[in-house]
Amino acid sequence: MYGRCAMATTNKPDSKVEALRPYPESDKIGPIGGKRSVFDDEAELRRTMVTEFQATAESARAAAANVDRDPVAAVHEYRKALRRARAVLALITDALPRNERRALQRALREARRALGAARDQAVAPEAISTVELAETDRDTAKTVIAAAEGVLPADEIKQLLAEGAARAAAQVEALEAALPPTLTFETLARGVRRVYAQARKARTRAKRSTKAFHEWRRRTKELTYQLELLAGYAGERTLAMQRSIEAVGDMQGPAVDLLMLRGLIDTHGNGIATEPIDHLAAAIEDRLGDLMSAARRAGRDVFRRKPRRFAKRLEKAVRRDLAPVAAADDLTSD
Repeated sequence: MYGRCAMATTNKPDSKVEALRPYPESDKIGPIGGKRSVFDDEAELRRTMVTEFQATAESARAAAANVDRDPVAAVHEYRKALRRARAVLALITDALPRNERRALQRALREARRALGAARDQAVAPEAISTVELAETDRDTAKTVIAAAEGVLPADEIKQLLAEGAARAAAQVEALEAALPPTLTFETLARGVRRVYAQARKARTRAKRSTKAFHEWRRRTKELTYQLELLAGYAGERTLAMQRSIEAVGDMQGPAVDLLMLRGLIDTHGNGIATEPIDHLAAAIEDRLGDLMSAARRAGRDVFRRKPRRFAKRLEKAVRRDLAPVAAADDLTSD
């Protein structure tokens, strides 16, 4: 929708002359309004995206440094930082050569997955507390969780955090080297649209697939981070879209935690008698079914739009956020 930015300044640092670029026939709204935005400056937009990506790597490093003080929080913040890094990368993916894009995605994915078992250890006790269980079932769950706790010793978690944070930091330089000199808002909008489309498709498949439900959760979180980032440079209308997606993510969380817990039972329940394990698994399945259905209902309206329509709504929200008040009032809502 935006195409290239409407205003282009001359290369002379003291020049105030700005030349209007023609808009494509498909763009009838025209340039961003009276507020000067990062989206108006293609070189600045590139610098901003690199800075945002760098901030996620720094957050991962800070989380790793906190492991001795609070290992659970360190793992959580580290994984969240790398999920944000993936979200930023997905925003600008169309601007990257294929090989570099895949290498960056692979590095982030591997750095995050290395701490998956540590995350499960941390979340499992809280997840089991959300399920109504008989006392015998709860004892069985505690036995499973205790068996899982020894999978990753504290020293190994610390080492994985340090290595993963260093790997994430190295991707900043790789990203900056791979990006072209400028970025357009159009590139970012396509990135959001792609993640939304993936989330929407996963939600449809999640009715019959727990794997698809987990994918829906991941894409929803990435979409939440993307819209949060854009809202920081736009305003309240864009933030309202972010909050609606975030609310669905909040509904997905408890179900994903139970999916993780079910996985722990499958992996670490072998040394426990079959009957108590089966009884615990059945109780979790009952609760899991309810949570997954509730999350899908919550996401029905949020993900009802087709990706193209969603992208247009986002573009209009950003434009209204950046337009003068009178002009914004003239733009109709979706």
